[in-house]
Amino acid sequence: MKLALAQVDIAWEDKTINKETTLQFIKQASTENVDMILFPEMTLTGFSMNTSLIGENNNETTEFFKEMSSKFNIFIGFGYVEGTTNSKNKYSVVAPSGEELVNYTKIHPFSFGGEPEFYQSGNQIEFFNAFDFTIAPFLCYDLRFPEVFQIASKPATLITVAANWPIGRREHWITLLKARAIENQCYIAGVNRVGKGNGLTYSGDSMIIDPLGNIISSLYMEDGLIIADICKSDVSQIRNNFSLKEDRKDGLYCNLYLSAIQSLK
Repeated sequence: MKLALAQVDIAWEDKTINKETTLQFIKQASTENVDMILFPEMTLTGFSMNTSLIGENNNETTEFFKEMSSKFNIFIGFGYVEGTTNSKNKYSVVAPSGEELVNYTKIHPFSFGGEPEFYQSGNQIEFFNAFDFTIAPFLCYDLRFPEVFQIASKPATLITVAANWPIGRREHWITLLKARAIENQCYIAGVNRVGKGNGLTYSGDSMIIDPLGNIISSLYMEDGLIIADICKSDVSQIRNNFSLKEDRKDGLYCNLYLSAIQSLK
């Protein structure tokens, strides 16, 4: 699969400008024969908790990207906010056929930033199949919770993380993305925004990482498209040669975890 990550300088809470920006990225990806392009979290607004303004009840963002996917014959992943109240931080991928392949709700709203006050937590890991890959999408703060990645990587050979991750925690972003690739022996695609928004600066550092933790392609402090060819057989080969996942003791971990919880009561 030829995969592209769009590192976008997102205009704060301005869907009109951001639609035009994302269109240019999609056009560029199409001319380079990209199979799938992924955009950052809250693609058309930047990260905001102003749900009364950016929240949707009419599928505006989804319909826009469905139209672009069909027009340019490319799979597109994007983030948006569902609902103006009791909102959800969502990530979807659409196909040129018009099908919505996956619709994920962020499991871990960012409590440090007050996100749980405005966004409901998801309770499902979602998967879809494309170009011989089984793919699981996550959002931003989810990256800090390795347990969900271990569950996801049982079937998944590519895990994506779309984010609005500020520069102050840049080293965490890079380190955790690489760790998730190594631990799960799968491709990791982390797509982050760049620029400034709501008083925060974003370094981007979008990157595609192979199942050994090597950065295949990345981009720092500028908007742009990064592209890499990835192959599912690489995942299978690495897992067969170094049987890390087979050595996991998930049943034991579960029992130890439950025992630890009981001991705290």
